[in-house]
Amino acid sequence: MTSKVSRDTLYECISAVLKNSKVKRRRFRESVELQIGLKNYDPQKDKRFSGTVKLRSIPKPRFRICILGDQQHCDEASANNLPFMDVDALKKLNKNKKLVKKLSKKYDAFLASESLIKQIPRLLGPGLNKAGKFPTLLTHNENMISKVDEVKATIKFQMK
Repeated sequence: MTSKVSRDTLYECISAVLKNSKVKRRRFRESVELQIGLKNYDPQKDKRFSGTVKLRSIPKPRFRICILGDQQHCDEASANNLPFMDVDALKKLNKNKKLVKKLSKKYDAFLASESLIKQIPRLLGPGLNKAGKFPTLLTHNENMISKVDEVKATIKFQMK
């Protein structure tokens, strides 16, 4: 059973939830689940879809991002106190599945330099791709901090 909820009702409910969350503090992270109905979508015919949505605010402030970069990006990452790995550090992993899996569990997302992004499948194997964490492209003319914030504010969705 579906029904449309007006924008005013939605904002009213969200503000009530936020107000009550401040009244009685919980010892765990509270979350709200949102279900969205899709119009003109036939799950029998269109089986899979996926995509990303960029939000205005950052939903996960503790989102960990690692920079896989050339020397210029590594210097910029160290200046901004961001974790980074260069080509030599990636070569040390030597396609070792356990080490690549450990790396993918340690970080939520990866950003890679233009020169390095083509070499990543050769250096690390399919591990990052299987984990759904293949690096996002980071060019030299982009601001690294703004790109990190953009990745933090982007959420992925998919239907299998």
